[in-house]
Amino acid sequence: MDFLSFLHSLMRYGVLLTVLFAFLFNLRGWLMDRPILTGERMVTILAMVLCHVQLVIGGLLYVLNWGALSSPDAGPLQHFVKYEHLGSMLIAIILITLGRSLSKRAKDERAKQMRVAIFYGIGLLLMLWATPWPFTEVGMGLGWL
Repeated sequence: MDFLSFLHSLMRYGVLLTVLFAFLFNLRGWLMDRPILTGERMVTILAMVLCHVQLVIGGLLYVLNWGALSSPDAGPLQHFVKYEHLGSMLIAIILITLGRSLSKRAKDERAKQMRVAIFYGIGLLLMLWATPWPFTEVGMGLGWL
């Protein structure tokens, strides 16, 4: 379980970076009104795949730590993970997947990039809000607003 926790914590940086790059590449392409390049499309797909891998690892950790998360003496970190982190990450990954799916269906290149930029951008903001960072006590979700 310690390896899964370490892997989940380490992968957060890869997930956030690839989602950020996919967002920025597609935002730039949307604003410059140019077609999607193959590398940009690959970054978009890689970001979505990493999000889903991270979701599976997080789900395993959630199930394995269910006793600690649901105990009556659970602290603010367990409450944050059980409610805010899980809910926000699920919504963010659904938005990212939806953005990729809707962009595949669009006929116009500009519409494809617009959909990815909007959905990945909202997903990125949710991920940043709900990610517990090492330098905070609980996470950005409780003291950031």
